[in-house]
Amino acid sequence: MTSLAANEFSESHRVVDHEVDDTRRLTLAQLINLFVLVSEDQNDNLGLGVDFVQSHGVGWVVTQYHFQVTRMPLAGDTVVVKTKATAFNKYFAYREYWLFAADGTTLAYGESIWVAMSYATRKIATIPMEIIAPYETAPVKRLPRLPRPSRFDETQTTETKPYLVRYFDIDANGHVNNAHYFDWMLDALPAEFLRTHQLRDFQIRFENEVRYGEAVASVASHTATTSQHRIMMGATTAATANAAWAMRER
Repeated sequence: MTSLAANEFSESHRVVDHEVDDTRRLTLAQLINLFVLVSEDQNDNLGLGVDFVQSHGVGWVVTQYHFQVTRMPLAGDTVVVKTKATAFNKYFAYREYWLFAADGTTLAYGESIWVAMSYATRKIATIPMEIIAPYETAPVKRLPRLPRPSRFDETQTTETKPYLVRYFDIDANGHVNNAHYFDWMLDALPAEFLRTHQLRDFQIRFENEVRYGEAVASVASHTATTSQHRIMMGATTAATANAAWAMRER
């Protein structure tokens, strides 16, 4: 573990078998888990753990991610995961992530937008200064703008897979852990496509929370180099995403 400035934090991690797919490469959902873990470890290091945040009546909720991937590490690789609480304003916080190979090469980069969700109203709340001040990040008027997924093309042939939200899909905020969305979305693509393609860019926007016991459908369409995704609860959109792909090197 390496501690940097208050708003930066990094730690090493060895990729293990349950984090990879059948090509032995780290999955997108597990990449998200590593990014969330390093931010949680940063929070704990600053005394901003889940219990402290919840004592202020709120929980951190991500609304948008954008990831760029050079390559995914293999099982057994040791990587360094870094995060930075880069900027915030009254309602939103901007956080960045990096995944480095052992030699310092950047494997993946991520950026995200977070809000404080009120447990009383289940809506966005003003970010309490008590849970943001320890990062020593200066407030800004405008945060960086993340790319938004394009409108889903209804004319394309789609694949749909249903899922029922299980108890073990739920996190401390009482809704589906965001890493599950990535598995749901990519699982709707053909297995052979996933085996032969490497993810290069992924943009996702979370629209509505999904809670225990709800039924959702993962809808996807793809070309040789792109895919579109959405998670639906009946007629309600829970999340939308765009992905860019390249042929995987043999």
